[in-house]
Parts: sequence; structure tokens; C-alpha cells
Amino acid sequence: MSCFVTQVRRDARAHAILLALGMLLLLPAPSQAQQSSSTIDIAKVYGLDSFSQIDGIRYTWNVDSPIGKIARSWEWSPKTDTVSYDGKDKDGKEVKATYKRSDLDKQSDAVKALDPMFMNDQYWLILAIRIAWDGVAGTDEGMQKLPLSEGSAQKVSVKYPDAGYQPGDTWDLYVGADKKIQQIVYHRGAPTPPPHLVMADYTDYKKAGPLTIAMDHHGKIDGKDFRLFFTEVSVKLSGSDKWINAQ
Repeated sequence: MSCFVTQVRRDARAHAILLALGMLLLLPAPSQAQQSSSTIDIAKVYGLDSFSQIDGIRYTWNVDSPIGKIARSWEWSPKTDTVSYDGKDKDGKEVKATYKRSDLDKQSDAVKALDPMFMNDQYWLILAIRIAWDGVAGTDEGMQKLPLSEGSAQKVSVKYPDAGYQPGDTWDLYVGADKKIQQIVYHRGAPTPPPHLVMADYTDYKKAGPLTIAMDHHGKIDGKDFRLFFTEVSVKLSGSDKWINAQ
């Protein structure tokens, strides 16, 4: 991978590479589509049935890779689909913004450019719940060897349709007996710039209200090591102004 002469260019490149993860279907709220029992069972472990209790989610999405470090802080109100952002844009400039996703077409180009980043980071935070909302059926492929370590786990393969940001993407979920994700493999479906293959583990599980969240992910992007992790994760429940920290 080529080197970059300025930090801004490194940040822009890192954004371009890591934005590919999770940019699938822009569905702002849970759908009632039919889903396979395997994906529903996994999502329930992460808080699917209790998600309606949540009025707000705060988190900082962090990446540490050979081409740079990124930190992006978000606050999301699911019931109004309002997003607040604090971090850098794709060109490395500091940005603070609040927008409603249903009014995105009325926003500036700078704000519109934030939404793919929001969706990317949200998929990393609540992947199993997003898959359930999207109604994409998963295929249970039985016990398979883990891609990043010794051992085996149940493999559930979830292929997205030819729609959204990245048509035809596939997420392979490797889940344990407790239905928690142990590792994932992401295959890009479209012949667009890299990454085309991402492998990551799901570790350091914590509870934030009714949500179960894997706070730390180590793995490889097209063969190169990276770490993606969350900090400052908290939720606010309906009827309360108190933020509950992940612990």
C-alpha cells in the first residue's frame, strides 16, 4: 500500500478504505420483513427485542491501522433518526453537525457525505441487529473452522441483494453456542476499489442498557492488520435523561 506525504491524505485514504464496511442498505428503522431464524436468534442476543426502549445511543468509533488513526463520535436518536457527529470529514477537516436522516436531501453536500460514515460505523456497532432490520436471509452452513484462529463455530452467511451502497456484499458470521459473534468475514460484492476482504474478531463484550456490544475488533483488511474499537459507548432509555455507560 502506497505511503502518503501528509496526515490529511492518510486520513482521506483511511476513510476511503474503511467506509466500505457496513455501507449496505439505508434503512432507518426496523422492518417487518421475513428473516431466517438463525439471524433473528443472533440479533436477539444483542438486544433486538428491547431496542424500542432506546431513545439515544452515543459512541466513538476508532480505527488504528498502518495507514492512519481515525476517531468519529456519534449520537443517534433512533426514534427520530437524528444524527449528531463530531470528527473529521473525508478530507481530514474537523466537522460538527446534526441532521435528520429523513431530510438528508435538504442538507449540504458536506453533511450528506457524513451519512455513509454514520451507516458504516453503525453496522460495526450493531451488526446483528442491522441484519435483522434489513430482513436479509442468512444461510446456516453448520460448524466451520474459524478464519482468524484455532477452533470452530457455526457459520451463518448473509448475502445482501444488488442494492444499496455495496450491492451483493456478503457477511459471514461465525457464532458460538451462546449465539454471540466470535468472528466475521466481509466479502465485497461490487468490483470497486479495496477492501474486498475483511476479517475481524468480536471481543470485549459489554452491556449498554439492553444492548450487548463487542467493543474491540482485531483483524485483517485485504491481508493487512488493523484494529477497530469503540469508546464512550452509552445509551439513554425512554423516560429517562440519564446516559447508561457500557460496562
